[in-house]
Amino acid sequence: MIDPKLRVLQLVAHHGTVTAAAAALHYTPSAVSHQLRQLAAELGVELVTQSGRGIRLTTAAHTVLRHADVLHAQVERARAELTAATEAAGGSFTLCGFSTAAMHLLPPAAATLRDHYPQSTVRVIEAEPARCFDLLLAGDADLALLIATAETPPTSDTRFEQHPLLDDPLDLVVPSGHPLAARRRVTLADAADEPWIVGQPDSTYHHLVLTACMAAGFTPNIAHYADEWDTGTALVAHEFGIILVPRLARLHEDRPVARIPLHGEPAPARRILAATRRGSREHPVVTAALDTITTTATALHPAPRQPAEQEE
Repeated sequence: MIDPKLRVLQLVAHHGTVTAAAAALHYTPSAVSHQLRQLAAELGVELVTQSGRGIRLTTAAHTVLRHADVLHAQVERARAELTAATEAAGGSFTLCGFSTAAMHLLPPAAATLRDHYPQSTVRVIEAEPARCFDLLLAGDADLALLIATAETPPTSDTRFEQHPLLDDPLDLVVPSGHPLAARRRVTLADAADEPWIVGQPDSTYHHLVLTACMAAGFTPNIAHYADEWDTGTALVAHEFGIILVPRLARLHEDRPVARIPLHGEPAPARRILAATRRGSREHPVVTAALDTITTTATALHPAPRQPAEQEE
């Protein structure tokens, strides 16, 4: 419905390089460059200029992008309205999300869509938040569940619609024999001097833990890196350190660890968002997926087991 060359320009602007945009679009860099030249010739303006070894978008390119965002949003609204009017959805629909969402929230939603829209093909992609936005923009995903971070686009970004879904508190996990394990009320600052187990640098989880600790007034002493909750809690069980685990994450109950809710300010939590391309929020398939995701998240969000004794 819209010239695909406009999508190419959007991806180049989003990624900053022709090579990265080509990878996101599954094109070759030369094909992307060719489409940019074609679009520039058709519009009669210069869209990119050389800047060192890279490129820079011109003022004209930013004007085109502003209108392209509006056009794509209107197309999404038209598709949503047509699907609602005909009460039928065909083609493919892709859900993407970070690891916990991909494990607990997306499969039930995908099953709902499979059952309600048997003529559609539904698939799930596990991806980091930044990658989820890339998939949405490239048209490779229709609904994304992600964690809001400093690296993700702001809610004011006109290309997307972002809706708060839930806040997922982070619980402190310590060895079962740890002094904090018997306490009902623990603040993040109480664990300031402990060895910490965090995700790999540049991961969403790494940034989340460091931001929470710094807000509590300390920089964590990082002893080990683990991206999977199972790996991290296994290290905790063997007394290598402590870890923050989101409430939605399920842990092995047979491990000798204590999972303690955090109190006080700040009590860290992950803000989980649902994101779509702007204009597609009212699509019946999106609505059905979000309804199931919300119900599943509510059921999976019990408070952690409290220690038997209290020690303030």
